[in-house]
Amino acid sequence: MQRSRRPRTATTTALGLTVTASLALSACTAGWAGGDAGAEGSLNVIMVNNPQMADLQRLTAEHFTEETGISVNYTILPENDLRDLVSQEFTSQSGQYDVATLSNFEIPIYARAGWVANLDDYIAADPDFDQDDILGSMTTSLTVDGSVYGEPFYGESSFLMYRKDILDREGIEMPEHPTWQEVADIAAQVDGAEPGMSGICLRGQPGWGQIFAPLTTVVNTFGGTWFESDEQNSTSGMQPKVNAPEFTEAVTFYVDLVREHGQRGAPNSGFVECLNNLSQGNSAMWYDATSAAGSLEADGSPVQGLLGYAPAPVVETDSSGWLYAWSFAIQEASENKDDAWEFISWASSKEYEELVGQEVGWAQVPSGKRASTYENPDYLEVAGAFAEPTRQAIEAADPENPGLQPRPAMGIQFIGLPEFPELGTQVSQDISAAIAGRMSVEDALDKGQRLAEDIAERYEAREESDR
Repeated sequence: MQRSRRPRTATTTALGLTVTASLALSACTAGWAGGDAGAEGSLNVIMVNNPQMADLQRLTAEHFTEETGISVNYTILPENDLRDLVSQEFTSQSGQYDVATLSNFEIPIYARAGWVANLDDYIAADPDFDQDDILGSMTTSLTVDGSVYGEPFYGESSFLMYRKDILDREGIEMPEHPTWQEVADIAAQVDGAEPGMSGICLRGQPGWGQIFAPLTTVVNTFGGTWFESDEQNSTSGMQPKVNAPEFTEAVTFYVDLVREHGQRGAPNSGFVECLNNLSQGNSAMWYDATSAAGSLEADGSPVQGLLGYAPAPVVETDSSGWLYAWSFAIQEASENKDDAWEFISWASSKEYEELVGQEVGWAQVPSGKRASTYENPDYLEVAGAFAEPTRQAIEAADPENPGLQPRPAMGIQFIGLPEFPELGTQVSQDISAAIAGRMSVEDALDKGQRLAEDIAERYEAREESDR
């Protein structure tokens, strides 16, 4: 779509503020947006330093500022530093940043707190943006009380990646919709199929966004949950279930699987380590993010063309893949909301995907958010092996009902509560210790239950104060 040209006020400022994981350096930049807050025709955007965002920064001046006259001042930070600074900025509503990249974990929380702007009127007035083309599960995860508060830049779910050639050689057929027990059986059969090859790679690194990204989906499909809603109970609106039998069974299964047939150094393995294991032939299977497939199938990858992709394994649920999106949201205190929407509607548009495909490469398109992406022949030509499994995984994800019981907040691989990162990170440290053989699963989850009970009490106190 051709955007209306406004009188040009400035060229885009490409700050390139790529900060290492140093909180000291982050503190030095806190409160500074690289431009004058509230300046007409100029936006301050803070975003995570992922490769897709680097492409966006590089393309903005020529393809957005030239057409609209709106300059964009970028502040780019590593994920942990971004979360810290954005939390300070949005809770204070200082208005220094007009737009931020937030995930579908933060956006519902921030929307309920009144920190991000409702986008409904902008969406209604901008039919070219085509909200209906945004995958339904993505829209749902960014919607609160019927209103949209963020637009996805790119998204992902999770699936099982496996070496087709290894399974074929061993006479093993991957089920069309595998269960976790079937996956465990296959892992045992292919463990050691080649020298140094583990049957499967699973994250074991501590962190609510590390081990508990895949592990919480396992808990869900085993019938467990971190918290169950209990609106009938006058003492608490949610019941902690961290050491319940279903949660314990799921975690025990996961720990046993990775200890018996998983990769070396599992307690320290995260996304990157498992990506390397599968790509270098050190693991036969990997359950993780759909976004990994682009790297595995890229030109020069040792496993390009050797992989198969199956839905996230299940036990009691019909599906179990997670849902995650880096999305753009507008700070409620911004004085430039109209310009901010103009930027968001460009960055999340079909037009922008075409631009990336033509100028950067179709493999680098920020996918996982629009149905039309998975009908684009140019994209499918380079992503054909994993495009349809990715789309199916995202569409099957149900952030409102990911398990067998009602939840107090939305989310699949997380619970959308402000306290969840604290809880998930602390419990993850003990589960990682269990993988290392330093603690039992039961002891780890008993400690987690006590933490969850404290959070439930705080939740109830907060709910009471809001009434």
